Amino acid sequence: MGARVIVITSGKGGVGKTTSTANIAVALAKAGKRVVAVDTDIGLRNLDMVMGLESRVVYNFIDVIEKNCKLTQALVRDKRVENLYLLPAAQTRTKDAVSPAQMAELCSQLRPDFDFVLLDCPAGIEGGFKNAAAGADEALVVTTPEVPAVRDADRIIGMLESMGKSPIRLVINRFRAIMVQNNEMLSQEDILDVLSIKLIGIVPEDDSVIKAANRGEPLTFAQESPAAQAYANIAARILGENVPLLQWDSYRSKGLFSSLKKMFGF
Repeated sequence: MGARVIVITSGKGGVGKTTSTANIAVALAKAGKRVVAVDTDIGLRNLDMVMGLESRVVYNFIDVIEKNCKLTQALVRDKRVENLYLLPAAQTRTKDAVSPAQMAELCSQLRPDFDFVLLDCPAGIEGGFKNAAAGADEALVVTTPEVPAVRDADRIIGMLESMGKSPIRLVINRFRAIMVQNNEMLSQEDILDVLSIKLIGIVPEDDSVIKAANRGEPLTFAQESPAAQAYANIAARILGENVPLLQWDSYRSKGLFSSLKKMFGF
């Protein structure tokens, strides 16, 4: 059957999509799976830096598509964990350098040699998103507990559904229970009421995420922080393990949820 191809997307930029891709990839590889993380953000690649592999990039997936190199030449192996690879994006090209059909073909080439292909998707709903999602079977949608991010996630979910991607599951990132309690942040109930997809994980706000990204060392290498454990749990659920969701006190953020209801016509 080959690899499961999962697009990791958001709609809104800056919600932690690339960080999520890197940490989930490391966690899956540590679980013994062969994993390749593919940066599909042509012109704005960052996954190589978050994974700490930027100095080893020679070719990119556009080189593969244009037959300037073999796929094996473009893959960058992470020496810190077995079976983890990066396929970087081109920095000096534009998003129209690849078509949906070419992206689907690239994913087909990767399937036989991996258990998981994780596609780090560009922000937005234009051509970059459609190209990245073309080769995927399923999707993870990352959002933060903010009204604009949830609105953009809703649009992305609709597009993924129209493309036949399934399952589509939700990651809530940068969650702060105390802010929900103080009616300053949307609760998980608020978000799930609007988006109506299955929740696969909640990642708490954690200063170590920024520190790890700056060092090029995804948190799941160590699993010593709350965010690292949350990402490891997400990877375990992707593998089908019955891992309970982290329990947060349940509050309805009344004022913010009222804004959501008006926005979505509830």
